[in-house]
Parts: sequence; C-alpha cells; structure tokens
Amino acid sequence: MGKRKERIDRGIKVRANSIYLLSSWEEILYLLFPRLIIYLFFLGTPLILYISPYWQKVFLIICIYSLLSITFDFLANYVGLVCLGGAFFVGVGGYFSGMLNSYLNFPIFLSIPLATVLGALFCTLLLIPTLSLRGVYFAIVTLMYPLLMKRLIEALNILGGTNGMVGIEGFSSNYTELYSLAIFTLIFIFALRRITISDMGLVITAVKDNEQSVKASGISHVRIKIFAVFISSLIGCFAGAFLTHMYMWAGLSLFALDFSIIPIAATVIGGGGSLFGAVLGSVILVPLSEFLRDFGALRIAIYSIILTVVIVFKSEGILNYLSRKYNQFERWREV
Repeated sequence: MGKRKERIDRGIKVRANSIYLLSSWEEILYLLFPRLIIYLFFLGTPLILYISPYWQKVFLIICIYSLLSITFDFLANYVGLVCLGGAFFVGVGGYFSGMLNSYLNFPIFLSIPLATVLGALFCTLLLIPTLSLRGVYFAIVTLMYPLLMKRLIEALNILGGTNGMVGIEGFSSNYTELYSLAIFTLIFIFALRRITISDMGLVITAVKDNEQSVKASGISHVRIKIFAVFISSLIGCFAGAFLTHMYMWAGLSLFALDFSIIPIAATVIGGGGSLFGAVLGSVILVPLSEFLRDFGALRIAIYSIILTVVIVFKSEGILNYLSRKYNQFERWREV
C-alpha cells in the first residue's frame, strides 16, 4: 500500500455536492470552516469589544457597509445593474424610520421593519423607469437620486431641513444594538446567497448574461429586475433605518456619497460575484479607514495607494484568491 496526495475538495465533489452525503466529519468541517469564520466574526466580535464603545461603533459601521456592499455586488455581478444608489437606499430607509418613530410615535421594533418595507417600495417605484438602462447610464441615474433627495429636503425645508430630525428613539442597550444588527446582517447575507443559488438566481444571472434569451423563453425580464431591485432596496433601507436609530438622528448625511462609493471599493477589494467577498472588503476597509484617520490629509492618499495595489496585483479580489487557495489544499491518501 502506498500513499498519494489528493486535493480535499476533489473527493467531496466527486461523490456529491450535498453536505449530507459526505463520508467523514473532517470533510464536513472542511466545507463549514469558511462559513464558521463569518458566524464567529459577527457573533463573537461584540463580546470582544465590550470594553470599547468606540470600536463597538466601528463594528456597527462594518455591518452597515457589509449590507450595502452585498446589495451592490448582487445588482452589479448577478443582475448586471451597476447601482450607485446605495446612499439613496440608506437615506430613504433612515428618513422613513425617523418619521414613523418621531412623528407617529411608532416603537423602534415597528419603525425599523415598516421603514424597511415602505422604503424598499418607494425606492423600487422610483427606479422602475430606469430599468431599461444598462451600464454607465443606469449608474449615473442612480447616483443622481440621493443628490436629488438631499436637495429637495434642503430647498423645501421639510423633514427637519438642514438640521435633520431629532428625538428619535435609540436602542435599549449596547448589546441589543450590536447583536440585533449582527444577526440581521447574517440573515441578509445568507438569504441573498440562497436566492443567488436557487432557480430564481439562475434566471437573474441569465438576465445579466443574455436578456434576449430570457425574453424568448417567455419570462418577463422586467419583473426579474424589479424583484432584484426590491430585494436590494430592502437591505439598503434596513441599513438606513438601523443607522437612524443608532445615532438617534436623521439628516442629510444619510444621503452622503460614502454610502455609494465605499461599497464599490469593498466589493472590488474583497472580490465580486460571491457576496462574501463584499463582506470581507467591508471588514478590511472600515477599520483601515479608522486607522488612517490620524494621518489627516494623507489619509486619502494612503487609502488610494492601498486600493490601487490590491486592484493591480489581485484584481480577482482577496476572497476569490483565498478561496482558490483553500480549494487547493491536499491530503495524503492510501492507494
């Protein structure tokens, strides 16, 4: 009897793609390990950061940008719609939640879900006329929406005007705030992942790859796009609604272009087309931005250099590179 090296994933994929048909606990752990890292990060980090309120806020911002990044990744790399309207989703969700809580006295556990759904419907209705556009044209139009909403609120002096809406209810405790956002972030990540690998996900990808073939098969590509935009709006509006109650304030900064630009950078760095890559990019960029805060004006220059280096030398994205290496692990087997 001799031994030879064999890739771990090869034996698994030959037998089945289902985890229930694996032959050993080692192979199950091999498949679960990347997912366990995500769970451990989002559920374990709040326990580690209990002594630092500052880094607790940083963790919350990581979750917010993770949600915005997966929406951008989903629309851009699965639907084929490069959406720069992340700030639009955040602002609409934030203002809806602020209105429900401050003006109508809805409690926080009702204002956030209601603002999420109502905001998603509002964003979807406004984006429906733009769904015939593709590429840079769709991107430019979606970039105009947050700027338009910001100027309307400012010019008409509504919803608090430039001062914003105050008196919004906050969370009862830090751990309620941390774990509620962490858990919902995990739910949205894996729910969106489930959609992409389902039959609906195949149709959504087909709309991106060959829209004419989808139309020829009798499937309404417009409805598919509306569904995808609604799901993305839902996640983005939830992020905005949560952000409003986190700061107990809703103002024009909710429409800041950072909510549109940073998710793009996170997706590019982490690796597009996997959703988890967008999350990894957010986990890297948000703390990095905080560490560079002491550099003052040089912060943007250093930030740009790091982005350029990653894009030039690892254009596939960090997660795609790590995933490829992880799948190349080998073990010795008797022959």
